[in-house]
Amino acid sequence: MTAQGFSADDIDTSRPHSARMYDYFLGGKTNYEADIKGAEAVIAGWPGVLTGARVNRAFMHRATRWFVREAGIRQFLDIGTGIPTEPNLHQIAQGEAPEARVVYADNDPIVLRYAQALLRSTPEGRTAYLHADVTEPGTILDHPELRETLDLSRPVALSLNAVFHYIGDEKRPYEVVAELVDALAPGSYLCLTHCTPDFDPGTWERLHRMAEAANTSMGRERTREEILPFFEGLEFVEPGLVPPHRWKPEPDQPFADATDAEVSLYAGIARKP
Repeated sequence: MTAQGFSADDIDTSRPHSARMYDYFLGGKTNYEADIKGAEAVIAGWPGVLTGARVNRAFMHRATRWFVREAGIRQFLDIGTGIPTEPNLHQIAQGEAPEARVVYADNDPIVLRYAQALLRSTPEGRTAYLHADVTEPGTILDHPELRETLDLSRPVALSLNAVFHYIGDEKRPYEVVAELVDALAPGSYLCLTHCTPDFDPGTWERLHRMAEAANTSMGRERTREEILPFFEGLEFVEPGLVPPHRWKPEPDQPFADATDAEVSLYAGIARKP
């Protein structure tokens, strides 16, 4: 596979990469020495990042089970997929409903390199991977393989987990989400998680200083009031927009006793009427 002139077999492992660092935070194995050093530097500045990443992952698993069991959803569009640390969304969904269909999308050549791991579907269902950019929704919505895999006249769960804090305001994030949601049938859902400074502003100020000193960008964390507009026109599923470990918690879920400051994320699921 190639994308935009990038050879999937030509990946630079000498420099840290955000997708592999996130895999390290999750305890995955698709990371290298440079990624580990970069990840450990982040951990030194924000020890809660390990908790936040794993709470976010546990929320994705729990939300996917809820979609299948309670909402009757059998179609999923997961954008900003990242490296397929197992179990991934399709494994959770098809474990509950083997006929479930899942489309993953990401614009990162690193993820493209590992895309084959995302394509292992049950015989009854289907899994596809699109190399496309969320800031250009048409590259996803008009992709032939999406149309072959999902029926957009029927409800879809749109998953945007830990994606939009990487997208600055200049990329029109609210308009992008609205365009994606507009393409979906009534009865579809938006599932979104997003970093926030609300619970620990001092740490986020320190992280920005670290990023500035290193001449790197750390993205755009947003407050609750800034995250709510992503759900405009949609109906929140209870308990609304909350830290992810507080969304329909289960007795045995990991990090159930984490503090909101450690997690520093909001999560919400809302239905398109």
